[in-house]
Amino acid sequence: MTVIYKRVALIGLGLIASSMAHAMRAYGLAGEIVGYARSPETRMVALDIGLCDRVCDTAAEAVADADLVVLAVPVGAMGPLAEEIGPYLMAGATVTDVGSVKQAVIAAVAPHVPKGVHFIAGHPLAGTEHSGPRSGFATLFQNRWWLLTPADDTDPVAIARLRSLCEGMGANVDTMDAPHHDLVLAVTSHTPHLIAYTMVGVADDLRRVTDSEVIRYSAAGFRDFTRIAASDPTMWRDVFLSNKEATLDILGRFTEELFALQRAIRLGDGDHLHAYFTRTRAIRRGIIEAGQDTSAPDFGRSTPAAAPAGN
Repeated sequence: MTVIYKRVALIGLGLIASSMAHAMRAYGLAGEIVGYARSPETRMVALDIGLCDRVCDTAAEAVADADLVVLAVPVGAMGPLAEEIGPYLMAGATVTDVGSVKQAVIAAVAPHVPKGVHFIAGHPLAGTEHSGPRSGFATLFQNRWWLLTPADDTDPVAIARLRSLCEGMGANVDTMDAPHHDLVLAVTSHTPHLIAYTMVGVADDLRRVTDSEVIRYSAAGFRDFTRIAASDPTMWRDVFLSNKEATLDILGRFTEELFALQRAIRLGDGDHLHAYFTRTRAIRRGIIEAGQDTSAPDFGRSTPAAAPAGN
């Protein structure tokens, strides 16, 4: 592959940023990779494992002369971080992010991006329940979707360049407006995570079932809930607070569906249950046919490198 950006600054060195570093290096997409993380421990680990060419002690130092800056921190930290690095961004550079919410990120970041710097909000739909600089791997983005939500007046050349980077890391790229992104993700990611957290919490609160029984006799459905519920708590707190309207809308629709299923079970309406489950089963088949998951045992998640959990 051809080098797309001469210097990439990764601000935040968790799963997504570390996977980007591995992928960019593996496919020759960046000339130099510079990293920064707020935690000294994280910076030390990144240095020890050679994740980046350089690891800086400040975000301002990391973004200096970078032609691509990636904000890979929790959504709630995006605004203060953008304000901190704004004066140090190079003219003509592109700033993007990897947050799971787009309207809130755009509102927080865009005011701090200087004129002459391109801000293109983005979201890779890839992830695992693991976090930290050691969790990344080069193939995380293979055949996963990377959504970009640029403003209408964004330079098309800057968009095409960022698209090329994402595609070079193996991702499929699409663009959409930020409100639609947040609604789509409320359906496909945010509300399912909330339901997973709730189900695991219910099991924890149900004192008639002991902790050892929950762990020992976990069936596949509950195990997958616990995998989702193991995701980073800070990130997901910020996601729900930043996308509350869309999440509450979908959660309300979910509650209505749940009440309908409760009624069918109470009344013994097997036809309703069978028709409902048949329809939802077809969606699962569609996901597999689209290459977004596998029908292999344990969904192919026996190793971290094969454990896409979409955020």
